Amino acid sequence: MRVLVGYATAHGSTPGVAVRLAAGLDRAGLQTDVRPVDVVDDADAYDAFVLGSAVHDQSWLDPAKAFLRDNLETLGPRPVWLFSVGMPGALRGPWKRLGPMEAPVIVRSLPTDLSHRGHRLFSGVIRAAQLPLGGRIRFRLMGGRYGDYRDWDVIDAWAAEIAGELLRT
Repeated sequence: MRVLVGYATAHGSTPGVAVRLAAGLDRAGLQTDVRPVDVVDDADAYDAFVLGSAVHDQSWLDPAKAFLRDNLETLGPRPVWLFSVGMPGALRGPWKRLGPMEAPVIVRSLPTDLSHRGHRLFSGVIRAAQLPLGGRIRFRLMGGRYGDYRDWDVIDAWAAEIAGELLRT
């Protein structure tokens, strides 16, 4: 079975998540390709998809949303999982409770006729240089902390879950 682990990124933490997911699928014996969605020229070549994007303003990046729209017919009958990479792990105090509420908002911003087997919101890397001055001020006022918040154990577990489901079919 050939699986595309496709992604759209803004600052580079989403490809790390995609590579880690693909490594887990590879260990289970699946054949994976990891690539940015805007360079995928033949989605029909894949039997399953794990697709993700960085999240800005509670929405996927345009290249990822375009890939979904342009390939709905191909994706429809095949197994599809979605992942988003944002900053819930960087939030503290009362703002931390808002992190999990972002996932449903993200999914609602995607094409409504896209069938998928699951969605996960992972924390990524947040650096001061990624934000404009106003964004840095708001982030700090919210109690945000810069750093790498990717939880590799959680990512590995999800890859194993996906692999198990694909190998049962």
